[in-house]
Amino acid sequence: MLKRKMQVILMERVEKLGQMGQIVSVASGYARNFLLPLKKAQRATKENLAQFDHHRAQLEATNLKLRQEAEFVAKSMDGAQVILIRQASEVGQLYGSVRSRDISEGLTSGGITVDKSQIVIASPIKTLGVHTVHVSLHPEVQAAVSVIVAQSEEEASLKAKKSEEAPTD
Repeated sequence: MLKRKMQVILMERVEKLGQMGQIVSVASGYARNFLLPLKKAQRATKENLAQFDHHRAQLEATNLKLRQEAEFVAKSMDGAQVILIRQASEVGQLYGSVRSRDISEGLTSGGITVDKSQIVIASPIKTLGVHTVHVSLHPEVQAAVSVIVAQSEEEASLKAKKSEEAPTD
């Protein structure tokens, strides 16, 4: 099957694709279904190139401001912990898994507002213990958060003390 490509101008940094202002060739479906609707890119037409060049300084200034705000929030999140109480088997296997929504709600209850789409879970959390997840606050800024999954509050506080002494995962 022939894959169609589309030229787009990136309006912000996109991980594993490029920096703001770069013209990249991507699969047309990726552009139509993800990049264009989320305003992460524009079609690379002469008009859009001229418009981007005209507004480039303003876009870069806005991006810099948003990045500085994200860095400030990342510093406040440094060392943040989310405690989740879950039922598990005797060997520590959860009956279900921890989702990004659970972590987002835990952070929000701790006073840090984070959308579930900003939570990056590298591998599914399906066991008890201390896990590290990343929060993508900006395309260029990420913060690490410890997620403590336990069966009770007492067990969670013990795991929290151990993780402060020697981080795991």
